Amino acid sequence: MDKFLLILLPALLCISLPVDAREIDGVPIPDSVTVADSTLQLNGAGIRKKLFMDIYIGALYLPARTPDSSAILTDTGPASVLMHILYKELSKKKITNAWSDGMRANLTTEEMHSLQATLDTFNTLFMTVHKGDVIRIDFIPGKGTEVRINNEWRGIVGDNTFFRALLKVWLGPEPVSSSLKDAMLGKD
Repeated sequence: MDKFLLILLPALLCISLPVDAREIDGVPIPDSVTVADSTLQLNGAGIRKKLFMDIYIGALYLPARTPDSSAILTDTGPASVLMHILYKELSKKKITNAWSDGMRANLTTEEMHSLQATLDTFNTLFMTVHKGDVIRIDFIPGKGTEVRINNEWRGIVGDNTFFRALLKVWLGPEPVSSSLKDAMLGKD
């Protein structure tokens, strides 16, 4: 009987582990997050690399998983992006320049012009971050785009138009990284 228990115990331990637990580069990635009163599911996550450096893990959360970037970019429901910083330091200037560059690459001149004031306000919510820090950007319908850094509320700006334009940094026709886009769409 003791031999039977020794064989059965490891099998039972494996069964009790969460099937959907994810880890990227040693960082646990939650399977879901709560935004306002909505539970959002992990759509996908991957690493933003620049040259040979790992910059951050980007994770996209939606009410329902989909690999369709067009559907995500035209949706009006809640959504969340988590960025787990992997690089030793990202200055506020580098972060805010990245938002501006990414949006400019994916929006028309008219769209960019109409969102510039909101982007400027959004950029004031950021600060220099370091390895291990977490940036969370949530879209809350009826409220706007909320930013938290290490769970500290930094502010809220914009509307759905701004949030979906921001998502184009990762999911637009000119994403910051094609491999990160595929990962966030769950195609990796």
